[in-house]
Amino acid sequence: MVTEPHKIDILLVEDDPGDVELTKEGLLDAKMLVTLHVAEDGEKALKFLRKEAPYTEAVRPDIVLLDLNMPRKSGLEVLAEIKADPLLRAIPVVILTTSEAETDIVKCYDLGANCYISKPISFEAFTKVVAMIEEFWFTIVKMPPKK
Repeated sequence: MVTEPHKIDILLVEDDPGDVELTKEGLLDAKMLVTLHVAEDGEKALKFLRKEAPYTEAVRPDIVLLDLNMPRKSGLEVLAEIKADPLLRAIPVVILTTSEAETDIVKCYDLGANCYISKPISFEAFTKVVAMIEEFWFTIVKMPPKK
């Protein structure tokens, strides 16, 4: 019996095109069929998650990779809104940011982040971290069903 690869939808909330490309590189060797959706700012991310125009056909992501330093609406604000919304709060949110500030780490966990990862500086380390995120969240962790 042949089984289809598990399809994974990831929403990357990231305004840096270089980090978007590094994330794509990290997912290239995925053992699963991964679709990466990108929102360049916090407002677009929330519209995507809520299926508001122009994202009325958006899929519910299996996981959100969220940068903190975002234009228009910060990652902290996006995280707070996701975790306050009964329709969105079950979606795992992984903070993937350059900040190593203890105050940011504490605030993110207080708001309900599922984990906090500081972005590595080198290309190899960054792509390895992305691959490890995928491996952990989609082969080890039991995920909530999509609604």
